[in-house]
Amino acid sequence: MRALIVFSVLLAAVWAAPSTFSFSPAVGSGSGTSYTITGEGRITAVKLWENNNGHVRGIQLRYGFSWSQVAGYTGGTTQEIELFDGEFIVQVSGKFSHYIQSIMIVTNRGRSIIAGQPSGTTFNMYPVHPMAELRFLSGRFHGGLTSIATHWAVLPMAMNGTSD
Repeated sequence: MRALIVFSVLLAAVWAAPSTFSFSPAVGSGSGTSYTITGEGRITAVKLWENNNGHVRGIQLRYGFSWSQVAGYTGGTTQEIELFDGEFIVQVSGKFSHYIQSIMIVTNRGRSIIAGQPSGTTFNMYPVHPMAELRFLSGRFHGGLTSIATHWAVLPMAMNGTSD
């Protein structure tokens, strides 16, 4: 009986603890080819491509010193941000219709990168856990990004290399 009580208390504590993983569902029309951008360690840079005065064409993330494949297409205007040591992504927002019309990526230091034109329906994605950061992206593309979803997690201290 005592073991059952101890097990029940431990199980309740695990259920009560906030999850270190969360997912923001995809926005956009979702037509075309699927993509997933993943890598090892913390995201250290972001590149965005936009049509001149138009929608977001492509996105690329750098993990450590390695760039991912481009999700979508290159060409048009390029925006890029390199993150500082200990800096990480805490918000992805923008507007969508058929395409991801605009995207803004915000870091824990309040810096941001913006691409595209602000028209359509607004979206705002952020993690559930207060110490979580963007780990990977998924979605679809066809002539540009047609959908985007965000995946958030708390990095173990050994992976993120910081004490924050």
